[in-house]
Amino acid sequence: MVLFVLECLGDWVLGAGRKITLSIIMATTHTPTTLVLNSGSSSLKFAVYVGEGEEALVSGLAERLNGSEASLSLVDGSGKVTYALDGGGHEEALRMAIEKMQERGVLVGSPDVIGHRIVHGGEHFSEPALITDEVVALIESCSHLAPLHNPAGLLGIDVARQIFAETPQVAVFDTSFHQTLKEEQYLYALPQYLYREHGVRRYGFHGSSHGYVVEAAARQVGFDLANSRVLSAHLGNGCSTCAVLDGLSVDTSMGLTPLEGLVMGTRSGDVDPGLILFLESQLGMSSAEVSEVLNKKSGLLGLSGISNDMRELWQHAEAGSEEAALAIEIFCFRAAKSLASLMVALGGLDTLIFTGGIGENDGRVREKIVKHLGYLGLVLDGQRNASAGAESNGVISAESSEVAVVVVETREEWMIARLSQKVVSAS
Repeated sequence: MVLFVLECLGDWVLGAGRKITLSIIMATTHTPTTLVLNSGSSSLKFAVYVGEGEEALVSGLAERLNGSEASLSLVDGSGKVTYALDGGGHEEALRMAIEKMQERGVLVGSPDVIGHRIVHGGEHFSEPALITDEVVALIESCSHLAPLHNPAGLLGIDVARQIFAETPQVAVFDTSFHQTLKEEQYLYALPQYLYREHGVRRYGFHGSSHGYVVEAAARQVGFDLANSRVLSAHLGNGCSTCAVLDGLSVDTSMGLTPLEGLVMGTRSGDVDPGLILFLESQLGMSSAEVSEVLNKKSGLLGLSGISNDMRELWQHAEAGSEEAALAIEIFCFRAAKSLASLMVALGGLDTLIFTGGIGENDGRVREKIVKHLGYLGLVLDGQRNASAGAESNGVISAESSEVAVVVVETREEWMIARLSQKVVSAS
């Protein structure tokens, strides 16, 4: 952004009583500040970026909102500090976050741009969008496709528009990166009217993450993104895989909702559709109860009966828990199975990327997954894998490996900041 300052230097006499007023226009560059908001049903993640820098000036998380244990944690150059929210909700959390950031001098005045992570944009949005009342209405129209996510995102937008009414705001959609999928990749084998009239199709998620890490891997490893065959594995509490051909998403594991695909922290991933009929007809479960089981009580938590946290499962497995060990094995096998199937859309493989909380930090999980894919020529370097490629630009594969295996730290918030800046600049 450029600010123009008009400065009058005085009158110059030219003779015969004529004079001219000389002024100089000085152009000064203002580096924009971008606030990124990621609203969950009971949480609010935020980060502030200055200019195009990839490191957040400050980041934070408000969690357990609307409850007695609601709190806000903020991390900046001075360290981490936590505040009690006393049962506050999203509005109280955002107002406190702004207040504390201003007190600590990491946010001066209002941000220039606010970017929001919105999980589901349906087929309405193939790119980020400047938020207007019409855009809000379209996001609302997709809420039935992501009932656990879109309402929370809309709440974040509403609160931010109340606090910063004059600040341009942008919606960045998890689904937009996957709008390059073809019909054979996104259509279910269902009656076509369900797609035409109700939008029932595969959409894919974690788009900001997959888009960022593929670009970052191209820089780290040095391959040509426009001529590449890449698999990306985003492994965390939510998990998805993505096939990226020449920089474009051509297939992905998640579908109509973020429930499809891999085993996740509390989500089941792929199950026989007949299971839902069984739960309803044989066990008398309501649709809400089925949703609760599949979304919040399954995955690693359901398999182990212990936890959805992979770190805890390793501890229990080492202590002799067969349930924890089995949950880990199933998680890794299903991830490898998904990655192998996505190669059909690529016609081969040049690079495999691990990202997300588990993908970036758990070398044992990476080792198990790659071992299942060894027949494709993937070989890990044990030392590199143990350090997540700290000394090798993230590369953890051995020199003998036919495919480069890379660990890339995902920076979804920065990707949202960058895309938001572009939208505002263009408009």
